[in-house]
Amino acid sequence: MEISRPSKTDDTRLAGLFAAVVTPIDDRGQLDLDTFDRLVDAAVDSGASGICIAGATGEYPHFESPDRKRVIRRAAARLPRDRALLVGIGGSSMRHTIELGHEAMDAGSRALLLPMPMFFRYEQQDLAAFAENVSLDLKGPTLLYDLPGFTNGLEPETVLDLLRSQPFIVGIKDSSGCEDHLGQFASERGQDPWTLLVGDDRLFTDGLRAGWNGGVSGIAGICPELLVGLYRSFREGRHDEIVRFQGLLDELIDRISIFPTPWGIRIGLAARGIDTGMLPLPLTSPRRAQIEAFTAWLPGWLEANALTRV
Repeated sequence: MEISRPSKTDDTRLAGLFAAVVTPIDDRGQLDLDTFDRLVDAAVDSGASGICIAGATGEYPHFESPDRKRVIRRAAARLPRDRALLVGIGGSSMRHTIELGHEAMDAGSRALLLPMPMFFRYEQQDLAAFAENVSLDLKGPTLLYDLPGFTNGLEPETVLDLLRSQPFIVGIKDSSGCEDHLGQFASERGQDPWTLLVGDDRLFTDGLRAGWNGGVSGIAGICPELLVGLYRSFREGRHDEIVRFQGLLDELIDRISIFPTPWGIRIGLAARGIDTGMLPLPLTSPRRAQIEAFTAWLPGWLEANALTRV
């Protein structure tokens, strides 16, 4: 049977800064959708191009499919029409991934983020077959989500083969932290309208300079005004501000990197007055001390650097 191949044009490209949103819970461990609304509103008010839910920052392995679907529908209802919704559809099986993908498309997601399978190790040919079959079943714009710190990693050759051969795979969110990918993927893209989004905040400016379209930022989940300011400075060619914002971003990453992902985002949100619920593991005394120190430092740092607004 011949597959209908959608036209990959510049109209299918995503561009901008997308804030990765955490998934708040209440003191019973249930979804806290009112707090989720506050996080969406904060990203929108900062000027972010859209949001990303259910990626690593959203801790997708912690939530069952019914809750994942509730969050998808809530985000779609809350987000203004001029902002894009990106939905991570990683799951414990291909069946769950496809189920979540259909839910996201039905809700109006602009694109699906497809992480590779987690826990078990696979070869590149297996990952390519997985991505091909999921994208052909969903028949919607799909971004590969390379997240080797938590899932099976994708080799550049696998990514490029899928982008060239698969009609519904339209780009990548690269969270590998591999600087070499920036130039390689931009060069190989040529005139093809692939969407290239940086997923490692340390490489955000380098990615923009290499010609990437933007980024999906976990740090934007705690401080969207910082990433929006950096993206706007780049678009407007304000070199000094680019350097300043990236320096601040690196400083904040250094402070957060002592915590497991995405604890630092959630701890920082609490320091900014948005409690997203208990952390998933018991806190040791050294962890409590780290949290207290970070919580005491963050508000003053934000104020000193005029990061209470864009």
